[in-house]
Amino acid sequence: MKKTFNLIHPKIKIDRQFEASRFEIKKYIKRERRKALPSGSDFWDFDCRFGDTDQDAKVIHLGDIGKHITDVQERGLTSFYLEIMAKPASREKKSNPGPMATDDL
Repeated sequence: MKKTFNLIHPKIKIDRQFEASRFEIKKYIKRERRKALPSGSDFWDFDCRFGDTDQDAKVIHLGDIGKHITDVQERGLTSFYLEIMAKPASREKKSNPGPMATDDL
């Protein structure tokens, strides 16, 4: 998803437009996570970029999208750019630290 969300509409209030954009983003993420994973992958990872325009978009974490939308709302802007690209990923196995030392007891 590469989209500039325009929040100005003659009949819909801007607060409702912000909520609609949040819902659209959540719906897209859920749809992407339901897709079949390629072999060798454990989960869908997302590369995200957010900014006032597509030229000044910066890389962010998926969990920070809501904070950035709230920031745009507080600054009173009427649009923002969001890019979310899904990619398959694999979890790395944690290394076993070995048996617990008895000196720690």
